[in-house]
Amino acid sequence: MCEAAEKDLYAVLGASPSDSVQQLRHRYQQLALQYHPDRVGSACSSEAESAVKKFLEVDAAWRILSDQDTRRQYDLQRRAQELKQDWPVDSTVYLEDMTWDQGECVYTYCCRCGGRFDVSMEEVEEETQQQDDEEEHRGVVVCCDTCSLSVYVTWSSHSKTQILKSQ
Repeated sequence: MCEAAEKDLYAVLGASPSDSVQQLRHRYQQLALQYHPDRVGSACSSEAESAVKKFLEVDAAWRILSDQDTRRQYDLQRRAQELKQDWPVDSTVYLEDMTWDQGECVYTYCCRCGGRFDVSMEEVEEETQQQDDEEEHRGVVVCCDTCSLSVYVTWSSHSKTQILKSQ
């Protein structure tokens, strides 16, 4: 799903995040018929190639957005990406203060709405690698899984090393 997260899957289908699964299905079917390789097979090779790419893009978007779980995960990733674009942050949380959920392999922190903020070890490692090695503190903006609040989860390179050793 990482590659798909780079593109707006709703835009690929010409839809919006508020559309129902039925509305998404309708858009998918229209586009699949329009760009299906069997329909454009007689067109010149560059047009056919372009149509096949578009068909594969539409199909990939539909596979993610048609399933409730993958759509929810995609929506959460979109929301987190939007929050990284200088959106307001409710508070700062230290990784050391979060609870490690061994079953889901994520750090969790309870939100005041009853939801939770989740940060995976992969996110921590990825952000640590992306940020300058000379920075002492690192962090990532995380949104609640049920409301619109977001927090900035931060850690120091020293504390991250200790956390990794304790697991």
